[in-house]
Amino acid sequence: MEQAETTPFNPFDLTKVWPHKDFPLIEVGEIELNRNPDNYFAEVEQAAFSPSNVVKGIGFSPDKMLQARIFSYADAHRHRLGTHYEALPVNQPKVPVNHYHKDGLLRFFAANKNVDAYYEPNSFGGPVEDPSYLEPPLPVSGVARRYDHREGNEDYSQARALWMLFDAGQKARLYRNLAAAMHGIPDFIIERQLGHFEKIDPAYATGVREALAAMTKDQEKQETQKDVDRMALKPVE
Repeated sequence: MEQAETTPFNPFDLTKVWPHKDFPLIEVGEIELNRNPDNYFAEVEQAAFSPSNVVKGIGFSPDKMLQARIFSYADAHRHRLGTHYEALPVNQPKVPVNHYHKDGLLRFFAANKNVDAYYEPNSFGGPVEDPSYLEPPLPVSGVARRYDHREGNEDYSQARALWMLFDAGQKARLYRNLAAAMHGIPDFIIERQLGHFEKIDPAYATGVREALAAMTKDQEKQETQKDVDRMALKPVE
């Protein structure tokens, strides 16, 4: 969080990237894929990944997109796979887990224990919360307010840094793809967008403008050829 406070942009703005040179990635482990699934439906279609599945010592940042996904992924899995999707073989823990997930739709695993214990604390010997697995505390400072996403959008440094990483071929493809998406929209909107490219780098705007002109020229040639073809097919009286 201390590093986040030093960023020149809102650290939780989804349109911004945290530069690796300023915020090096922290390795926490690796996933090894060492075989193909034996049963695609059982091992792939029924897999239920979620950012809410974390191990001890890892907490959730206040990133608003992450906060939404913590809820929505699990909720989507319950709709897609059923109430007890976490007990399916591909999703179930590899070690015993004590919880209160029982009964309800698609209840397919072993018989309930402590049938009278549905919540914690209880008087029937049910599982007890382990405080060592609580989410780590998150220091919070500053003033809470509605954030205007337009604030800070005049900073084009990240877009410029990405564009400068492209070689000539990549830039040419970028210009053509942008021109294809922009071709045919009103001219005043094209000029407005080219203004943004100009702020990234004048060469960026020039490249897109030239690609748009080339696309227009090609289209005019095609229309002319169509007219010639129609005249050639017209019956002579």
